[in-house]
Amino acid sequence: MLEARAPACPGERALSHPQSVLDRAVADGALPFAVALVGSGDGPLWQGAAGNAAPGLPAGPDTVFRLFSMTKAIGAVAAMILVDRGRLTLDTPVGDAMPAFDALPVLDGWDGDTPRLRRQRTRATLRQLLSHTSGAAYDVWNGEIFRFNRLEIRPSPRTGLKAGLDLPLAFDPGMGWAYGTGLDWAGLLVEAVDGRPIDAFCPAEIFDPLGMDETVFEVPPDLMPHLAALRRRSPEGFEIVEAPPVSRPEFWGMGHALTGTGRDYLRFLRMILNGGTLDGQRVLSGATVVEMLANQLGERRLGPTPSYRPTASADVTRFGGVPTTHSLLGVRNEATIPGRRSAGSQGWAGLLNTHWWLDPARGRAGMMLTQCRPFWDARIMAVFEAVERAAHDL
Repeated sequence: MLEARAPACPGERALSHPQSVLDRAVADGALPFAVALVGSGDGPLWQGAAGNAAPGLPAGPDTVFRLFSMTKAIGAVAAMILVDRGRLTLDTPVGDAMPAFDALPVLDGWDGDTPRLRRQRTRATLRQLLSHTSGAAYDVWNGEIFRFNRLEIRPSPRTGLKAGLDLPLAFDPGMGWAYGTGLDWAGLLVEAVDGRPIDAFCPAEIFDPLGMDETVFEVPPDLMPHLAALRRRSPEGFEIVEAPPVSRPEFWGMGHALTGTGRDYLRFLRMILNGGTLDGQRVLSGATVVEMLANQLGERRLGPTPSYRPTASADVTRFGGVPTTHSLLGVRNEATIPGRRSAGSQGWAGLLNTHWWLDPARGRAGMMLTQCRPFWDARIMAVFEAVERAAHDL
């Protein structure tokens, strides 16, 4: 891995280098610390860090992050491995192997404060789980599910309790788009079809072939000293929030459960850039990767996603007026963003502001990682954009 290098030019032009962006952002209090990496299909191109990941722990390539929704792309690859092998198809009804999903009711309005619940009129498919069109929605970004959860409180899926998935659908499968727990259900589907638990499937089929030795479900003792602290923004700066990693949950959710380093995740993204292979190890076929990266929403476009839990997330907006859709991997921009990424690029993030992008047209991938809430914090998003733009021509 290439180490962070000083910018070639002094003065204001130095701010065009991603390391200078990170240094200035931490010094200005935009974020508590950050690690950033950029790579191509051939190898890493640059890495840098600024600030302390925890008290007395400088951020660096060995910093371990709670990946939260960066887990989703890995969960999608796990499912697509079974598609590649003919064990699943994208359009087979999920309930054929997992009847529990068919049993979820649809929230169909309210009679005063009483929710109206009914049976599903359509059946969800794997394609819909991966593209967030199944109706399974997080309450953070869906007002109707937020209202329901205030009346009949369920634990967050992040707790690893299966009761966190026992929520009604926001709409019939295929009838809308809502960011949610589809990848948790997809992980359970992989278990049901393959027979192995997901925390055995992923190491055998993804992590070990790709050399992702620092990506784990259960955090082992040797990685704990490198685990970044969780922080939240306050008027006084950043406060540390005590939040030990989940251990031995009822289920490992492929929407949120992984912990790992940025250098591991860059290997995963480079595998996608290379059409499913890395260092002689093939994880997916090239045709399957093409399908994963394609627009799955047709003419539908994503709009702003308002937050109903502002301590967890700010409102999510995407690239101003640039049209976006969703693939089987992440959010996809349908037009070029000059100086940033090409049309057809992909990206997404984790709840603690770990953000990645993948630009197949240019053969580039990268990320900026920190551990701070709220998600989509405006100052952090401005730093992420600056890092991506500064890395554009590396």
